[in-house]
Amino acid sequence: MNSSKSPGLAGFGVLKNTTCHTEKKISVFFSIIFMTAGILSNSLAIVILMKAYQRFRQKSKASFLLLASGLVVTDLFGHLINGAIAVFVYASDKDWIRFNQSNILCSVFGICMVFFGLCPLFLGSVMAVERCIGVTKPIFHSTKMTSRHVKMMLTMVCLFAVLIALLPILRFRAYQIQASRTWCFYKTEHVEDWEDRFYLLLFSCLGFLALAISFLCNAVTGITLLRVKFKSQQRQGRSHHFEMIIQLLAIMCVSCICWSPFLVAMARIGLREGRSEDACETLLFALRMATWNQILDPWVYILLRKAVLRNLYKITSGCCGGHGVNLHMWELSSIKNSLKVAAISESPGSSKQINLRPLSSMGQ
Repeated sequence: MNSSKSPGLAGFGVLKNTTCHTEKKISVFFSIIFMTAGILSNSLAIVILMKAYQRFRQKSKASFLLLASGLVVTDLFGHLINGAIAVFVYASDKDWIRFNQSNILCSVFGICMVFFGLCPLFLGSVMAVERCIGVTKPIFHSTKMTSRHVKMMLTMVCLFAVLIALLPILRFRAYQIQASRTWCFYKTEHVEDWEDRFYLLLFSCLGFLALAISFLCNAVTGITLLRVKFKSQQRQGRSHHFEMIIQLLAIMCVSCICWSPFLVAMARIGLREGRSEDACETLLFALRMATWNQILDPWVYILLRKAVLRNLYKITSGCCGGHGVNLHMWELSSIKNSLKVAAISESPGSSKQINLRPLSSMGQ
């Protein structure tokens, strides 16, 4: 409770008796490398997504591209802000007592860590929900999921993440300098107060909830697309759905692998008293794993694009000795054809009606 009354001294107690040390030169080097790689990869992904959005103004894909752009922009600013603060801390020899007397920098660092940690997870789940609606309820998606609604969703997600990040400040609970003296977060040392446990468990539960929503929605979307494939012989209007679901699955896998260690560590600390002797090293490893999520996310959009997937399919087919499939199925169709094919999953009779039409009429 003392930390809430004297935020200016918050976290300084761990600076005296810490057993977690990092090599300054190596840490600064890796921090700069991670920050540079994240900025470059996210910037490249933003250019690709913006060009795709300008080129394909297909409504069913425009909303997905807006959400994906929001995710990549969030990752970019996360690298810029958190990376710059981390480099400054390392360059200052982690002397928090000298440059953080009022605890402002630690509070800003902690807020950014929570916001840029939860916001990408939230956006990933929202993207999965959006694609699930686009595949299972195409008519509703085409009429209700406008660009204005998508931008409102982005704003609401960001505001919710900001609220979670500001909760300790609003409750006059200061963010804590961690034992490694390289980052700030919720209190993880000798957690005894219920409110400190609540923040840790809240962060962990929200993260796992976002991952669970992504998994469920992607599963429903994948099953629906497979049902469409087996119910109808029409191949057009489906390629962009498969492209986006492959990207969503990749994002989900990357997020699960990168974020699970950190979320589990926060949950374990929140559920028990004190800490284990290797908690500092464990948290540092988990934190670096989470940092890789913001580096790998943009490469999902850089590598898992239609053109790259097409070439990968050609290479795979050539290696396996299979006969090549007509790759014109990858061509993006109009929103009209997309809705016709996706609507098969909604009405059993629609597949018969579509199958009765000549293939040539589908391209009109």
